[in-house]
Amino acid sequence: MRSPAAKTVRLDAPPPPRAGATVRAHRMSLHPRSGGSPADKLDKLVAFARGHRRALVLTHDNPDPDSLASGVALAWLLGELAGVEAKVAYGGIVGRAENRALIHELKLPVVPVSRVVFDDYDMICMVDTQPEQGNHSLPRRHFPDVVIDHHPIRPDSNLAPIADVGGPIGATSTVVVEYLRASKLEVPPSIATALFYGIKADTRDLGRHTTPQDVEAYLWLFPRADKDAMGRIEHPPLSLEYFALSRTAIELAEIHGHAVVLPLGELYAPDMVAEVAERFLYLEGMRWSLAFGTFEGDLYFSVRTTDRRANAGKLIRDVIEPRGGSAGGHGTMAGARLPATGLKGAALRKLVAAVVHDFLHAFGERGRGARRIAGSPPKRTPRPVAE
Repeated sequence: MRSPAAKTVRLDAPPPPRAGATVRAHRMSLHPRSGGSPADKLDKLVAFARGHRRALVLTHDNPDPDSLASGVALAWLLGELAGVEAKVAYGGIVGRAENRALIHELKLPVVPVSRVVFDDYDMICMVDTQPEQGNHSLPRRHFPDVVIDHHPIRPDSNLAPIADVGGPIGATSTVVVEYLRASKLEVPPSIATALFYGIKADTRDLGRHTTPQDVEAYLWLFPRADKDAMGRIEHPPLSLEYFALSRTAIELAEIHGHAVVLPLGELYAPDMVAEVAERFLYLEGMRWSLAFGTFEGDLYFSVRTTDRRANAGKLIRDVIEPRGGSAGGHGTMAGARLPATGLKGAALRKLVAAVVHDFLHAFGERGRGARRIAGSPPKRTPRPVAE
């Protein structure tokens, strides 16, 4: 469902790029098609939103802190400045303990997409993802009106009436903070805390893929953030499943030169591949980490690298997308989902082996002999019988 205003704008949008055409990766506002200051972009966003009644803000599936925070902040801005009722929804699950704590501690108003009727909304926004990305739950019959994302621009984002996409920015939360600062509104502590943690998590505390804009946003948010809540978010109670998965990672990890490969088997939450890949990148001598596992019939992959010259996003797309999967990322971190429903036993092992082979080739580690971190998995010893 779309308002007449939205349809008019879409008819005036630029045509899709030709096959093979190169699209410049830079942040832009496409209403009209120009750059501009954060204040200009905010004005255009608000002017467009005022022609609508209800907005849906959609994060990527299995959302991370950056996606959750930027979604909640955008919804709050639309309500405050445009008078538009906005709901934030996500596909998949929130699995990592820190991410669940973020929602719980800050009481973030987010709901599973299963509770959303898309036709009830006449304005759809995407944050931290894009139409072509494939890691979201927007039905094919719908198209977003607003796309805000810090990842490299995909061609379909050019068709959105409002798009602020791409560039070297380290977090989508940083983009939304620029809007907040331009608005001069007093930001609630819960939203400031969520955005602060979103930037902190995506840039590894400003140590990865960071720009001056990220630093400015981080410093602007710090005095506004709830430090006590932040401590509880960063150090939540961890489940038994978390420690069991950690044991699996240690027992099955394979080192190929300067890359560590982590087969995790069945996952209790798909976003745990990112947690494990991130953690094992700290292993001495590693330039690459690759974690993967299955969840509800799909294979999930996460790649991390310490090589600042690398492009993990392009690498993972080159490996996964030709096989029919969806992938995305940038610089030093990326993730992917590859459908594997119905594959079992030898067929699944063959697919996984081929994908891992291609990753090792892309890492420059093909042909290196594999060695285990912990040697052979330890033998299970029976519990002693009580006397």
